[in-house]
Amino acid sequence: MTRDLGPSSSVVELAGELIRRPSRAGIDDHEPVLAVLEDWLGGRGLPHRRLHDDAHRPVALLVEIAGGRPGPWWALDACVDTAPYGDESSWSFPPDAGDVVDGRLRGRGAADSKLAAALFCHIAAELHGRAGELRGGLAVLLDADEHTGGFGGARAYLADPAAARPAGVMIGYPGLEEVVVGGRGLWRARIAVQATSGHSGSSRATIGAVSRAAHLVRLLDEAPLPGVSGEFPLPPKLTVTFCHGGEGFSVVPDLCEVGVDIRTTPGFGARAAEALVRAAVSELDERSPAPRPTEVTAVAAWPPYRLAEDEQPAAALLGAAAGEGLRVRAKTAGPSNIGNLLAAEGIPATAGFGLPYEGLHGVDERVHLADLPVVHAVYRRAVLDLLGARGTITGP
Repeated sequence: MTRDLGPSSSVVELAGELIRRPSRAGIDDHEPVLAVLEDWLGGRGLPHRRLHDDAHRPVALLVEIAGGRPGPWWALDACVDTAPYGDESSWSFPPDAGDVVDGRLRGRGAADSKLAAALFCHIAAELHGRAGELRGGLAVLLDADEHTGGFGGARAYLADPAAARPAGVMIGYPGLEEVVVGGRGLWRARIAVQATSGHSGSSRATIGAVSRAAHLVRLLDEAPLPGVSGEFPLPPKLTVTFCHGGEGFSVVPDLCEVGVDIRTTPGFGARAAEALVRAAVSELDERSPAPRPTEVTAVAAWPPYRLAEDEQPAAALLGAAAGEGLRVRAKTAGPSNIGNLLAAEGIPATAGFGLPYEGLHGVDERVHLADLPVVHAVYRRAVLDLLGARGTITGP
């Protein structure tokens, strides 16, 4: 049986509408999900506008509530694009259900992060009519280009000269027991392993690019990494994520591409990650020479980050949770997130506090709604603390 959600019922209604508009990254047209948000925001008179990428594609909606007193701006951020459905036959309900069964909101995006988007829209609506009492301002970023990995919405927000630069951001990833205050960084590269092409049936022995790449993969997998050091609680991690090469059974391939993803820490950053990979490549080329040296092309690098528990906006969110009777812990996450992108810009961010969930990015995604009223109250309380308005604004 579902607890009475009170005012939060309208959050669930909007979230369900968003889930019923598929917005899988790289698959679906995002116009329908953006239209739902624009209709909802426009119907309540909330100031909002689209943000576009360099190709003039809409990648986000930005809601801006300017306070009546000077002060810093803060931002709430939730993505409205989603992961793919995967094998739809494995789901026990339609991935775009958007309904509530047994106290759970069901469908792709329920956890990550259409429920958070709906919640943040409601918080903006609650504050809009009383904006004169606020210091600084509140931005709500509804990112439609997060699951591509490009984070186009966040990038467009930071690049927009008309947008006030936020002093900090709270990202609405789910999970009730933790406030995520940090994450490992990353360094990613494509490695082009070369060789001499030939015929697989030739009497002359030829080491192909795939065989050389296999040797490189072993060198990378065996490369020593440091453990946990200092106050950062996680060690670095290296993963070979793809290996592509060859065109048929009778051809010795002359090119094989290898992808490597290294999760970095303050004690083992991007430079150390690149040095490790280049050392493995040098060893490969020395042991197994080829006509051309192996090429390493870095494709992404984000720094690790970790906020102290007394640093904003972590302090506000942790304090609000405690004030609402929740026992939560500060967590540094293994996966990277938008918080890493923001850290590279010098903007502190939390990257997770929300409802309990199941099936995130997997089968039968859903969130448990019983705690929605308290999660709503926590975010609202944190925002009011940051905007200097706690105690002056009561009730939605």
